[in-house]
Amino acid sequence: MPIRVASRRRAMASLTAAFPGVEIIDVTSRAPQPWVRLSPFYPHGGIPVPFGDGVTGQSVEGIWQALKVFRQSDVDPAKLEITAMKGLKRTVRRYGPVQGHRTGLHGDRLLPYETARRRIYLPAYRWVLEHRVADLVEQLRDKQDVVLLDYTTNGDVADPSTPLSHAALIQLHIEGRWPREAAPGH
Repeated sequence: MPIRVASRRRAMASLTAAFPGVEIIDVTSRAPQPWVRLSPFYPHGGIPVPFGDGVTGQSVEGIWQALKVFRQSDVDPAKLEITAMKGLKRTVRRYGPVQGHRTGLHGDRLLPYETARRRIYLPAYRWVLEHRVADLVEQLRDKQDVVLLDYTTNGDVADPSTPLSHAALIQLHIEGRWPREAAPGH
């Protein structure tokens, strides 16, 4: 039951040539139902915000963006409530350099990027996989051969050079190889 990850930016002809006879499933925010539910932008609602003391968010991406702190802007709790799958991103161009991710909306610590991936993004996305889309995870687990499409293919939490691929996280979850949520040595 191999699961592989490929870029959604590749032409379908290229994908079918590279993976003949394999089911190709888009899991991005542009995917059809039901697979769009695997997107971190999908508004499942009720997702616990790490370090949030009972606060919840609509989407994993909303949580990630809400806790991001820039030189010119602190946390943005409004991102937790967005259900439109757009208007979630907060950019360096608009707010200046990222300083880190806050430990909760009122936390007193800023986490560096890799630590934030491990302590905020991973727990929030794992919660969604286990509590909101367990049915889809089981369907993928039952498939013989599948390629998941995402905009990025980076499954290494420690590699900050490209965004983390949620399709790669799905693969790791199904294979029982979920990344450590605390940095090695911590």
